Amino acid sequence: MSYETAQFQWQEGQRRLSGAPGDHLPTLERVTGAVVGELRRRLGGAFTIDELVEHYELGTGWCTDLAVAIAPGSPFAWDGQVVADAAFARYAREATDFAGGRRVIRQ
Repeated sequence: MSYETAQFQWQEGQRRLSGAPGDHLPTLERVTGAVVGELRRRLGGAFTIDELVEHYELGTGWCTDLAVAIAPGSPFAWDGQVVADAAFARYAREATDFAGGRRVIRQ
């Protein structure tokens, strides 16, 4: 998968999260934050966008498992197209080759 494709999906997750009903937002934010925390644990401090895309390509089933564990009574918070994609979008900002809203190509 290309970075551009992944980024589009991640941005859509952010959009879906932002457009969620107000009463769902606290739970969705809690789950998204937990997914970001798990990404931080899995990828460590310094990582690149390509490493994040590779991790995304491995699948996001673990994100759903985490969501169910955190919000067992809130099935709306289990949607990977919202919580996983939004979390990947947020974590991408911490990549070593990401600046000003885009990936930096180093030569």
